[in-house]
Amino acid sequence: MADTKKPIPTRQAALDAYITLRRAGNTIAAKLNRHITDNHLTAGQFGILEALFHLGPLSQQQLAKKILSSKGNITMIIDNLEKQAIVKRTASPHDRRTTIIQLTPQGKKMISKIVPNHLKKIVTMMSVLTVTEMMELKRLCKKVGLSINKE
Repeated sequence: MADTKKPIPTRQAALDAYITLRRAGNTIAAKLNRHITDNHLTAGQFGILEALFHLGPLSQQQLAKKILSSKGNITMIIDNLEKQAIVKRTASPHDRRTTIIQLTPQGKKMISKIVPNHLKKIVTMMSVLTVTEMMELKRLCKKVGLSINKE
């Protein structure tokens, strides 16, 4: 009779966990990205608009940290959003070297229509878990993320 309680080596367990995490993340991202592109936005544009919608005006540096993007990429995304009159740049009243990005009235109107359905899709996808499981998933992901940032 085979021993089904045989321990999995750490290397294999780490690889299995990583692959499972990536697949789940990619599946969720693909589903949400379809919703974003249906609204004529890129994932980067949506990330910026969502951050500004929830947090208010932010500097480009703050936005780059929030959506995990490079400073150069943030500049290009903001340029494109500004051309569409969805965001506007203003000089910081505290530091002239800092540019503050904020939603225009048109941008607020646009993102406020998209966010509720976006959140509904997230809740639906995550509903396969109990609230306790969601909290545990968050804790574990945060633990991994914080440990990597210490390196």
